[in-house]
Amino acid sequence: MELFYLILFYTSGFIIIWAMIGYPASLKLIERIYKGKTLEKDYSHCPEVTVLIVAHNEEKVILDKLHNVLELNYPQDKLQYLVTSDNSTDNTNDIIKKFIKEYPNRKIRLYQTKDRKGKTNAQNEAQKTVTTDYLVMTDANSIMHKDSIKELMAAFTSEDIAYVSGRLSIINQESSEISSAEASYWDSDLTIREIEGRIQTITAGNGALYACRTKDYWEFDPIQSHDTAMPQLYALQGKRAIANHDAIAFEKAGEVIEDEFSRKVRMNRLILKHILPDLRILNIFRYKWFSYFYFGHRTCRYLLWISHLILFVSNALLVNNSWFFLFTFIGQLMFYLLALVRAIFKIKNKYMTLIYYYSVTIIAQWVGVYNILTGKARPFWEKAESTR
Repeated sequence: MELFYLILFYTSGFIIIWAMIGYPASLKLIERIYKGKTLEKDYSHCPEVTVLIVAHNEEKVILDKLHNVLELNYPQDKLQYLVTSDNSTDNTNDIIKKFIKEYPNRKIRLYQTKDRKGKTNAQNEAQKTVTTDYLVMTDANSIMHKDSIKELMAAFTSEDIAYVSGRLSIINQESSEISSAEASYWDSDLTIREIEGRIQTITAGNGALYACRTKDYWEFDPIQSHDTAMPQLYALQGKRAIANHDAIAFEKAGEVIEDEFSRKVRMNRLILKHILPDLRILNIFRYKWFSYFYFGHRTCRYLLWISHLILFVSNALLVNNSWFFLFTFIGQLMFYLLALVRAIFKIKNKYMTLIYYYSVTIIAQWVGVYNILTGKARPFWEKAESTR
């Protein structure tokens, strides 16, 4: 049995360390091999585009969003605007209708779903009415940089590029320790995505701003999200999903832990499936770097919830074997104790907050797993008020 415990200990430890330290470090080394490979752009590529905005009860922000998209630096005769309202019950639809009347010379449309089935379903239904060659998808609470569409379109330099993700810039990172912790995590993740995209393909985008060819749009199940599903699909089709971080959308992160926790639970509503969504990903001879990227960036991270539990239990069973296992067990106890102290006493310390934030992330994964197993996972959610 001791050998079994050792295997569990070292395997779970490897997954955790590789996900958080090893994989990001390995990418920086790999990047040196591809040092001369940069993102190609063609600013003469200005096709007709539909900006698809998803909204559910966004009366607080929808007017700002509509004014924002009308100010985009892109040929106006090649832009259409489509707001898909996911069964909004507040004043969102009325605000949009009034705005459309005020700007009769702009190609703005409102699509209303009959039932609330979540963001992906609202996109699926509205996309069927799109006639332009390209789609730019964005959220109601995301403010787009004026050059964002120009940058997204410039990155479609070859037919094998099916998806371009922009960069989400968090504008309230100084508002609280929670939003600062999220911004720190997000900045490090953006670096990883940029390297992945330059070498071959990213493993996930972000919902604030991304684009695809209309012909390449895939009608996913409403429980899925385009952020994760689209890049995986295209990679398995032999196409590329890349990141152009000069295409920017600005958004608020949750300023209280409750909002960030709810968001992370929502993100983990398919965590079990995302560990390895398709066995073909393992075929490194066919999918090359994507297999490596997915294992390090996705599989290992989606296994953190169970890896931490296995590491702790196996370490406890091995604690009497040597000083090494005693040291690692005490280290784990101290880690979780610091997170607990930060949660109870609200101590303002950068490092304690990062430990606390990470621990909350792991708990959110557990809740996501629980929701899946109990049938409570759902495709829609309540928005976080501190992000509006």
